[in-house]
Amino acid sequence: MEPYNFIPLFILILVQFLLLIPSTLGGKVPAIIVFGDSSVDAGNNNQISTVLKSNFEPYGRDFFNKRPTGRFCNGRIPPDFISEAFGLRPFVPAYLDPMYNISDFAVGVCFASAGTGYDNATSEVLNVMPLWNETENYKEYQKKLEAYAGSKKAKYIIEEALYLVSMGTNDFLENYYSMASKRASQYTIEQFRGFLIELAENFIKQIYHLGARKISLTGLPPMGCLPLERASNYIGGNGDGCNEKYNDCAMHFNGMLIGLVKKLNEELPGIRLVFSNAYDLLLQMIKNPSSFGFEEAALACCGTGLFEMSYLCDKLTPFTCTDANKWQVVSSRQWPSISHYRAFVRTQFPKVEMIDNLFNKVSDTEDDGIMRKLY
Repeated sequence: MEPYNFIPLFILILVQFLLLIPSTLGGKVPAIIVFGDSSVDAGNNNQISTVLKSNFEPYGRDFFNKRPTGRFCNGRIPPDFISEAFGLRPFVPAYLDPMYNISDFAVGVCFASAGTGYDNATSEVLNVMPLWNETENYKEYQKKLEAYAGSKKAKYIIEEALYLVSMGTNDFLENYYSMASKRASQYTIEQFRGFLIELAENFIKQIYHLGARKISLTGLPPMGCLPLERASNYIGGNGDGCNEKYNDCAMHFNGMLIGLVKKLNEELPGIRLVFSNAYDLLLQMIKNPSSFGFEEAALACCGTGLFEMSYLCDKLTPFTCTDANKWQVVSSRQWPSISHYRAFVRTQFPKVEMIDNLFNKVSDTEDDGIMRKLY
């Protein structure tokens, strides 16, 4: 099943964007537009033929109205918090969700599909939407937006929106490092990383030429520390710690992404591209969970905490934890709890007044259904 992820933390992305947005705009943006995998999928996989879905409990049990939406989390995911922090809706809807239309998508839309990656071959593993399909949906969205808002306003929304791009882990864990991998016979790991960087560059250039200007490109997490990878490490006789080969791969790839960001900022006029790298901070949270208010980091909340994921993790799964806020991740190879995000905010940015003020006005729990706005 899909490996994601110790989520690229929304607050880090938000801080970077606040530094990019001119003060004359008052920190406001017209929309949040999202591409990627399960780290940011708001429920698009509900509408396609794949086993990789999360529109059932225990997913979503801490979302508004206790409703599973297809988000791979017990509550909201990073784009939702970012949207609310900028004074928009408290969640970003999935483009394929029939409950929403262009009036909703005008201020935020998610094209992400859990299980996808930069490489089209990655999406074939679990029959999910490839990145080119996400881009085609974005083009369709632009046409609908122009018909709805008019060409002038649509152009403004497209060019001033914040774009969140989060993917890459599946390309390695579901594709290259899988037992049936064709890519491993075609490329060395160094060559494959280079291949993915080319694909990432092509994608960023494509959405840039379609109007995107403010873009966050998220790097890989310490993917060797996911509960399933730790369990596999133990079974393979390598101890009960993280898979360092996978972590080293992530660090090397992140370094290449940083180089790509620098290159594109120099080449593409008007682009403001930032790299969101929470690798080191996430690793600290994994190594020292109690320092961040967690009771468990090595195991996931669902079932045994070792192997349960996606459809193997449902409301009937025995031994599932009752309070996901004490755990860093919900299921074994995948998705973090809301508290994972919140812990980072409270420990890493306690003295940043702007950020503190923002999040004092943003709901950090879904239990009470509060939907505060940023004034």
